[in-house]
Amino acid sequence: MSWGFERGKIYNRKQDIHAKFGGQEQGGIISPRQHNIVIIITGPKGRAHGYADRERADGVFEYFGAGREGDMQMTDRNKAIFEHSKRSKSLLAFEEAGKNLRFKGEYVLEGFHYEQSPDEAGAMRRAIVFELRPIENIEEVVDTSDEAANNTDLSALRTTAIAAAQPTAPGTQTIVNAYQRSRAVKTYVLRRANGHCEADGVAAPFLRANGEPYLEPHHILRVSDGGPDDIHHVIALCPNCHRRAHHGADATTFNNSLIEKMKEIEPN
Repeated sequence: MSWGFERGKIYNRKQDIHAKFGGQEQGGIISPRQHNIVIIITGPKGRAHGYADRERADGVFEYFGAGREGDMQMTDRNKAIFEHSKRSKSLLAFEEAGKNLRFKGEYVLEGFHYEQSPDEAGAMRRAIVFELRPIENIEEVVDTSDEAANNTDLSALRTTAIAAAQPTAPGTQTIVNAYQRSRAVKTYVLRRANGHCEADGVAAPFLRANGEPYLEPHHILRVSDGGPDDIHHVIALCPNCHRRAHHGADATTFNNSLIEKMKEIEPN
């Protein structure tokens, strides 16, 4: 569940989005000023305006930017999508369901490209196509069997992780692949933990098949709350503590304690 929205559930745009968060009441991109969210809407109605959103075979959702006539520009609402991670904003997608909207899920911008596409007048123009990855695919546990990473010293892994997490400047067509960024940060975090849960200090409960201690990276802030993958916001936990952080009755209190603990583990 993201911001109170449940995947597959039907919502009313006026009552469930604008009444709670405000934002533009027209168009397919909503960027409320007072809340850390950007909302996008997809559906067949957009094709009349030159938008051809689609799902790729690798799970990426390709979403056309705003702009009904002429070349699309990386400004205003398009810029809100491009900078959602940099600005610590969640990116939520809805799809048309009759007069209402169905929550599609939360995404992270992985990149974008330009392509020729007709505008609503039928004239060909340069369209911005955002490449969005479902957030659950970004937060997967990393396989730490990478021999090259295991043979690299901790300080070098830290440098790589920090560099991978840096945002890309507007106007740049390529963004660091979300998997590469996630892997660099989590590989460092697991090595930093040195086989012990960073919440309670207890040794990992068992070993992976490759002999490495089994721990799980956990975002103490949501990926989109702290920028996607940052060594100051990711902590290595044993499976028990990880489940507690997500599902425990004291999950909020526990996560707050992890935020304080991270100030000692990774001082700014």
